[in-house]
Amino acid sequence: MPELLSPAGNFEKMVSAIRYGADAVYLAGNDFGMRAAAANFTLDELKSAVEYAHARKKRVHLTVNTMPHDDEYPRLSEYLDSIKDLGIDAFIVADIGVINLILQKMPNAEIHLSTQASTLSSASCRAWHSLGVKRVVLARELNLEEIKRIRENTPPDLQLEAFIHGSMCISLSGRCLLSNYLCGRDANRGACAQPCRWDYEYTIMQKDEELGISENKNGTFIMASKDMCLIEHIPKLLGAGIDSFKIEGRMKSAYYTAVVTNTYRMAIDSYLKDKENYKLDPHWCDELDSVSHREYCTGYYFDSPHKNAQTVSNNGYLREKAYLAMVDEVFDDERGNGKFAVLVQRNKFSSFDDVELLTPGKCGRLINVGQLKAEDGEDLESVPHPYMRFKMKCDGDIHVGDILRGTSK
Repeated sequence: MPELLSPAGNFEKMVSAIRYGADAVYLAGNDFGMRAAAANFTLDELKSAVEYAHARKKRVHLTVNTMPHDDEYPRLSEYLDSIKDLGIDAFIVADIGVINLILQKMPNAEIHLSTQASTLSSASCRAWHSLGVKRVVLARELNLEEIKRIRENTPPDLQLEAFIHGSMCISLSGRCLLSNYLCGRDANRGACAQPCRWDYEYTIMQKDEELGISENKNGTFIMASKDMCLIEHIPKLLGAGIDSFKIEGRMKSAYYTAVVTNTYRMAIDSYLKDKENYKLDPHWCDELDSVSHREYCTGYYFDSPHKNAQTVSNNGYLREKAYLAMVDEVFDDERGNGKFAVLVQRNKFSSFDDVELLTPGKCGRLINVGQLKAEDGEDLESVPHPYMRFKMKCDGDIHVGDILRGTSK
């Protein structure tokens, strides 16, 4: 059974990941993680996150995967001292100096080598393993056959992790200098401004003439990568010996985390339950189309870059279905008026709208919104205020953590 590893940009996203089937989550504290713009976790939140996950027999992997400069090590040392007793299950690290410092302070720490280390061979994997690394997050530039060969030529107790879904970077394993060069934000210390997504023009200096660098009529996207999606290839991934399937997306919404985790959970479980009769459920593809994403591709797993264009034809996001509300409580009305759910609003909707209900382990199903009521019992025509709590009359097949969403993008 491979691990399904989901992103947790904040506590709400972590809860969504675990509710919808993640075996483990990866997250960051307020420093030394590669997603500095995410909400991330304070020290108290890290403690609560570990307690929440462990109570449900799930694991927490902490990213400490920036490339610190010399003057940052005193602060890094203090940070590690502050978290070493929290019970974190693994540390995702890219820099050998950081690995050494962690192991000095926590000799029994489980080290996972970040994809930022650009590990492309079994020789590199074995070398890192000899230095105390338990898991290697493989470089995204590898194809499936190369991953199989790495598995065949590495110790069985060295785990291999690979990305299967989410944003990709035009640079080699994300090690880019473009952001630092253009605006002083170091991508290798978590502050990437994503200039690869910008539109560009160039000037022929001899003629003082400006020309657009365009792939098509929509604009200039020579560096903007497509998103990876491997839902159609679960049997091949499971046959390659990958120990952990990783979903990218700490900057994405709790809705994104829930839907993507839920979809891959269903696909993996379905295959392992009955390999001979396994078939791709087209509804799984619909689920992944319902979240905010760029055009999908299969990354480098089956094609090299020159054989299969990895850059988008339109730089905009394909928008997700509206995230309307999450169920916080379900109860029977004391007056015998049926079952009600208490929900927390994310986007406006009205009584008797057609919406979709998403439940862990299932694809979304169409329902009609029942009577809406305020917490004091007053009837409501709609719920217009962000994060307002309200009641909705419902049937019995609704559960805490279920999500209401719109029916179209």
